[in-house]
Amino acid sequence: MAMDQLPALGQSARVMLGDEIYGLLQQAIMDGTIPPDARLNAGELARRFDVSPTPIREALARLESDGLVDKHPLKGYRTTDLLSRDELVDLFELRLLLEPGGAARAAQRRSQEDIDVLRGEIDLARTAVDEDDAYAVLSRHDVRLHDRVFVAARNETLRLAYARAHCHLHTFRLAYTGSYVPDTVREHAAIVGAIAAGDPDAAEGAMRRHIEQSQRRLLRVFD
Repeated sequence: MAMDQLPALGQSARVMLGDEIYGLLQQAIMDGTIPPDARLNAGELARRFDVSPTPIREALARLESDGLVDKHPLKGYRTTDLLSRDELVDLFELRLLLEPGGAARAAQRRSQEDIDVLRGEIDLARTAVDEDDAYAVLSRHDVRLHDRVFVAARNETLRLAYARAHCHLHTFRLAYTGSYVPDTVREHAAIVGAIAAGDPDAAEGAMRRHIEQSQRRLLRVFD
């Protein structure tokens, strides 16, 4: 990995130093700036960001929890490999178990605030899809939208189960192309429309179709 490809921290970022370093490293792993199976040297990172080793260690521990790096005894941290085809299929099986039902519950239990937040996410996605930084903006949009569906479903157990699988990190890392697929925004809009309409069957179907289409798009990486 070329450390000079990583951005240095600006003075304004030092208020939330640990979060900023974590975010920069996570994005660099996601977009391939730091490739799979690359060694991460904490001392070198500390020098690059001009910080003490403490926020670097904190960021690496969070990345390990995300499944983006592994800690090896006496050797330090390395980035994890991309998902295999079988691992990807397993991940989408989990999503199909969790998310369609969650969307149906969201259609039944959503508040007006939930509807407003979800619609705001769709507006943001439609605006950002053609921008130069579309991938970074819309990958975060994807995380927020799927999480907000679980919030609207009023089921914290489902929400935490999905969050702990870090589905979005692993699938976006695998599919990174520097742009966002417009089809995804349309699929998200269909989900939000069904939830806003209070139609659980339509919400469940829209979410299921979105997950199945996402899986097909990602499987092309292996083909």
